[in-house]
Amino acid sequence: MLALAGVSKSFGGLDVLHDVSFTVPEGRIFGLIGPNGAGKTTVFNLVTGLLAPSGGTIEFQGRSLVGVKPHRITRLGLGRTFQNIRVFKQMSLIENVVVGMHAHFDYGVPGWLFALPGFRAQEAAARDRAHELLGWVGLDAKATETADELSYGEQRKLELARALATEPKLLLLDEPVAGMNTAEKLELMGVIERIAERGFTIFMIEHDMRFVMGLCERIAVLNFGEIIAEGTPEEIKNDPAVIEAYLGREDEEAAG
Repeated sequence: MLALAGVSKSFGGLDVLHDVSFTVPEGRIFGLIGPNGAGKTTVFNLVTGLLAPSGGTIEFQGRSLVGVKPHRITRLGLGRTFQNIRVFKQMSLIENVVVGMHAHFDYGVPGWLFALPGFRAQEAAARDRAHELLGWVGLDAKATETADELSYGEQRKLELARALATEPKLLLLDEPVAGMNTAEKLELMGVIERIAERGFTIFMIEHDMRFVMGLCERIAVLNFGEIIAEGTPEEIKNDPAVIEAYLGREDEEAAG
């Protein structure tokens, strides 16, 4: 579904990514892992059009994404969450999710200004869909509450529901369990598994190895801007280069 080939990115002469290549299979949960500063979020920013690559190709379902504006990439079918929560805290949960649907609305300015039938019909359908998506992440009972009333973990789930509201073919999750406790991580793991079972392809970046190993069917490992391994969770877990660059580093930190 998504293919990166020879992708590089430089900032002021500093190479952040070098010759990055991997593919995300349709209908799977794919993970990109690596130590902090390895370049994972830069990959997401390139895929979603927030940054332009210095070299290489990025294709979604055979179509190049290079040079395509972020809002058009969303319309093509890529939805995304962010490492730092970006919910609208003074809006209700239902309103937060409906915002994610606006890229697909076509009622036009007159319809919005004068609340024409087409506008009202789309708004009603959007609210129904928003309730459904909030149900998927276990938040429908709080649909009318404001987002700032939610716990940290619930805000994470709200952002996931809003990303789903863009009707993505490919859902990109940027460190979805950052800042969560163990119970919240386990709960979100179940939510993501159920979303995948509904037919969504998921591409996540994460540094929590237990979370990634428990969810992903295939994993690529990024270190200092280069892919050093790719395979199944079992293959990654036993790869010497990964152990040295990633797993070993975490073990050393824990020991210290």
